[in-house]
Amino acid sequence: MNIDRLDHLVLTVRDVDATCAFYSRVLGMKSVVFGAGRRALAFGRQKINLHSVGAPVSPHAASPTPGSADVCLLTGTPMDEVLTHLQREGVAVELGPVPRTGAVGPILSVYFRDPDGNLIEVSVE
Repeated sequence: MNIDRLDHLVLTVRDVDATCAFYSRVLGMKSVVFGAGRRALAFGRQKINLHSVGAPVSPHAASPTPGSADVCLLTGTPMDEVLTHLQREGVAVELGPVPRTGAVGPILSVYFRDPDGNLIEVSVE
């Protein structure tokens, strides 16, 4: 077996509406509804499914916990524009920009937190 790409990952969150608003406003993701009213954040050919901390969907992670994720997202937007956008949206940068090594080579990354405290890394190749 060979894996081609990531289809989706799941974030356990305290407030699905607040999470959708943040990821839509700050990262340009599209809030979508699927299945029996489930919510997700779509971008590119991937999505982030959202589980409410009080009602995880089975099966789920052994210990679903808000704020436990550390995710790196790639953008084609120049880093100076990323920083300007984050500042305009009132998002505190925790670290960066700093050079890192991504899946296929060097990246330049900036780190911040979402409403649940998940560490979000936005990177430019």
